[in-house]
Amino acid sequence: MLLAVAAISVLVAQQSRLLAEREIAALEAQLIEAKKAELRNYVTLARAAFYSVYAAATPSDHKAQTRVTQILAAMTYGTDGYFYVYDYEGTNLVAPLQTELITRNWQGLTDSEGTPVVDRLIEQARKGGGYHTYLWKKPSTGEEALMISYTGGLQDWQWAVGTGVFLDDVLESLAAARAQTEARIRTTFLWIAVITLGALMLVFVSGLALNIRERRLADSKLKALTQRIFDTQEEERGRVARELHDSISQLLVGIRYALELAKRRLSTGDPNAVESVEKGIVGLNGAIQEVRRISRDLRPGLLDDLGLGPAIQALTESFAARTGIAVEFETVVFRNRLDQEAKIALYRIAQEALTNIERHAGASRVTVNLRGHRRGALMRIEDDGIGLSEVAGAPESPGMGLRNMAERIEQLDGTLRVMSSRSGTLIEAEIPLSHMLPPENAQKASA
Repeated sequence: MLLAVAAISVLVAQQSRLLAEREIAALEAQLIEAKKAELRNYVTLARAAFYSVYAAATPSDHKAQTRVTQILAAMTYGTDGYFYVYDYEGTNLVAPLQTELITRNWQGLTDSEGTPVVDRLIEQARKGGGYHTYLWKKPSTGEEALMISYTGGLQDWQWAVGTGVFLDDVLESLAAARAQTEARIRTTFLWIAVITLGALMLVFVSGLALNIRERRLADSKLKALTQRIFDTQEEERGRVARELHDSISQLLVGIRYALELAKRRLSTGDPNAVESVEKGIVGLNGAIQEVRRISRDLRPGLLDDLGLGPAIQALTESFAARTGIAVEFETVVFRNRLDQEAKIALYRIAQEALTNIERHAGASRVTVNLRGHRRGALMRIEDDGIGLSEVAGAPESPGMGLRNMAERIEQLDGTLRVMSSRSGTLIEAEIPLSHMLPPENAQKASA
């Protein structure tokens, strides 16, 4: 924002200066034209004053020449205005306010900047008249100042007659215009700075308010997420506790009774003691299988040993055997191309989806499809149940299971799509290509 404002300020200043320079140039041209018109009027008045004498005289009439010089010497105006006369050889004949110039030859005279003065005046007189701008000492102060003159010629006498005016007032007007322009530019910069400061304060306050609001929202979401994690942990612990109590504990109690019965029979010499030991061994085998099942639910060894496809296949087979729901599993061999995070996420999503189908869907058939494609990996789980909207007591917002799926897939920058109707539910979990390992890394992972 600061860079943009700085660029705009520089552009505004440049454009303002360009516009002001054009206006000042136009003003200067107008003022110079006014001075030139003034000079022409002065020379016209002077010619009218001596023209009758000049018209009646011959080229060698010295009395007439003297009379004309007297007339011109008497014609002064203002503090620094007078008429001058040079012959074509460069000798000054009239300079009433600078008498030190009279009767001296000034051919080749230049001002302090090297501009020819007298030679140029004579040149213009020979051509019939013209304007010339140069530096000249002011009679009133003796200091050099810019002057514009108009010189005409008396060709019969070989004289250059003219007058000039100093441009101090013109330069002062132009300087005042430039000062006003700079003042306007400074004022514009000041307003831009004030507006920029106000905008920055507004952005700062707005950003601070948004930051505080977002932080509060993030804190509330973090608290909710933490609470969900605690709830999930407690739910998992409760599930494991129920599994241990309902299955392992009962099996161990049955084994204990069988072993106690075998002990009593052995102490009495009852030949049926062997039968009781065999029942205990059968119960112990069942307990071992149940421990393996619980361990597999918590963390399947197949996922680490053989990969995602065999792990999900074992999960679907166990689901079908436990629930009696027909499961069709299709996959393309991944060759352990998925990284560990992606494999765990897809396995947990499949586990959660099958649990929801078992508890709520009332389905009779489930299809699980797992394959890779150009964008990554895709897993589709579809059932023919009653759909999410028909689940008794289902809330309007997604349940814990769907939230867990969405959060797992979101952590991997993937997408989760859930499409449900009265004829069934379809869950699609897609993992981006960034979680697919190159072949060499996949071989190391499998090794």
